[in-house]
Amino acid sequence: MDEHGSSLENALAIIRRDAIPAARALSEKTKERLDALARALLGPDFHDRLARVPMRLGPSGVDSFGFDPEVAKYALIVAAFFHRFWFRTEVQGIENVPRGRVLLIANHSGQLPLDGMVIGASMFLDAEPPRFIRSMVEKWTQTLPFVGTFFARCGQVVGVPENARQLLVNEEMLLVFPEGARGISKPITKRYQLGDFGLGFMRLALETNTPIVPIALVGAEEQYINFGNVEAFAKLFQMPIFPMIPQVLIPGGQMPLPVKYRMYIGEPLLFDGDPDDDDAVIEEKVWMVRATIQSMINRGLKERKGLFW
Repeated sequence: MDEHGSSLENALAIIRRDAIPAARALSEKTKERLDALARALLGPDFHDRLARVPMRLGPSGVDSFGFDPEVAKYALIVAAFFHRFWFRTEVQGIENVPRGRVLLIANHSGQLPLDGMVIGASMFLDAEPPRFIRSMVEKWTQTLPFVGTFFARCGQVVGVPENARQLLVNEEMLLVFPEGARGISKPITKRYQLGDFGLGFMRLALETNTPIVPIALVGAEEQYINFGNVEAFAKLFQMPIFPMIPQVLIPGGQMPLPVKYRMYIGEPLLFDGDPDDDDAVIEEKVWMVRATIQSMINRGLKERKGLFW
């Protein structure tokens, strides 16, 4: 394993042992090791960028949703590894991301939400000013031991309209995958074919006058090859989906394939209208966003010459 792989394993081990319960309980020695790892992976300006991230923290050092920057910055080390070294993400259009509240609307794929993690890393490492993204997670994740707490500490919020609305009122950057769980679990035969988009993000954008930035991510579909979903197992384990991914049974196959990510960020879209309009009216606006992202995906597929370079 190369030095970056060793660094990732070290970071994961430290985060599992210490950061998930509470980053403030870390020993000084562990903090020093993690800070050194952050500088090695993210560059010497990491802490400067961290200091410039706009945040609304209470007296206890967390915000009203449980977001804790002390935990998030350590999780960011792992995200940065995947973004810069494993997937070697090529980002186009980062200058299109506006300041203030914004809805990032992206295609979803890859069986595990590594695409969201990479988008988050890019918004911190590549955007100016640096930002921490907030994103909506499925309600069922809250039933998993430690996962719900860890997601909250990293800025992820249960996907209900009230939470999303308040985040936008607070001028946050909110990432939404309108395809939901069905999008992330697409079988290989339907890769890069967008599923149906929910309408909720458009109603939120209209209600809060929030610009929508479309994002297309090419590469994630091939990181885990899904041959289909087993509904019986999904019901048994109370999961939205249960994908069939043979590669995870191979030693080392638990890690995603080191495909190259290509991220295309479009210009902001601002829509007018009544958030309480009939579904048919909202669907027309949603169709415009979906068509924009599908067009960006198609362009990315046409431009790429291989999966790994």
